[in-house]
Amino acid sequence: MTRRLLSLAALVMCTSAVSIAQSTPSTPSANTPPNTLTAAEQQAGWTLLFDGRSLAAWRGYQQADLPPEWMAIDGTMTKVKNTNDIVTRKQYGDFELALDWKLPLGGNSGIFYRGTEKEKKVYWSAPEYQLAEDSLTPDSRDVMTSVAAVYGFYPSQRGVVYRAGEWNSTRIIAKGAHVEHWLNGVLIAQYELWSPEWLLKLRGDPADPSKPPLKFAPYVDWGMAKIGYIAIQGDHDGELSMRNIKIRELK
Repeated sequence: MTRRLLSLAALVMCTSAVSIAQSTPSTPSANTPPNTLTAAEQQAGWTLLFDGRSLAAWRGYQQADLPPEWMAIDGTMTKVKNTNDIVTRKQYGDFELALDWKLPLGGNSGIFYRGTEKEKKVYWSAPEYQLAEDSLTPDSRDVMTSVAAVYGFYPSQRGVVYRAGEWNSTRIIAKGAHVEHWLNGVLIAQYELWSPEWLLKLRGDPADPSKPPLKFAPYVDWGMAKIGYIAIQGDHDGELSMRNIKIRELK
C-alpha cells in the first residue's frame, strides 16, 4: 500500500512538473543568433515576425504600407519618433508571442493583441501590454499602467523591468479567454477575458462609485474580438527598438 501511494505521489509530481514546463515560457540560449529560430522552435511551430532585415510582416494601422518611420536598423525593428501604429498583416486568435524590446529614459509604447481596425486607434479595440521605461514615464507612477501591466485592468510588478537602454524580454500568451503577460521570465499578470470580474472592471459598478467604468467602456466591441491583429504603438515620442519577434499559433 505504501509503495502504491509513493508511486502515485511520484506520478502526480512528475505530471505537475510537465504541466509547469509546458506552460512556462522557455528562455532562448545565449548562443542563438538574434532574429533566428532554433530547430526546436521551428518544430514547435514558431515563425518570425522580423528577421533582422525585412518588415514585410507589418503594415501601418488602417494602411496598406508600412510608415517610413519604422525601419530595420542593425538587426532591430526601430522607430525614432512619433509615428503611426503598426499591425501584423496576419490576424491571430490563440497564440504565444515573444520579443525583446528596449526604450530610452521616459520611453513609452505598448503591444496590443486581437486588435481590429474598426476604430480610429487600435487601443479603442484591443487589450494592451504596456511597454515603458519605469523611472520617468508618467504612466509608471501607477502599477495599473506601468510596464507589463494589462493596461488599466491588472497591475504590473515593481523591480522586474531592466534599466533604460537595456533589453527586456516579453511574452504574451492568449488561449481562448485566458491571457498571460510575462516580463523577463516572470509571470506578471494572468486573467480571463469576458469573465464577470473582467466585465466589472471594464464597465464599472453602477452601485459603487469607487468602481467607475474604464475609459474603454464606451467602445462596445473593446476587447471582444476572438481573433485580430498584433499591434505595436508608434504614436508616442522617442525611440523604440525590438528584436527576436516571433509567434506561434496555439491549437
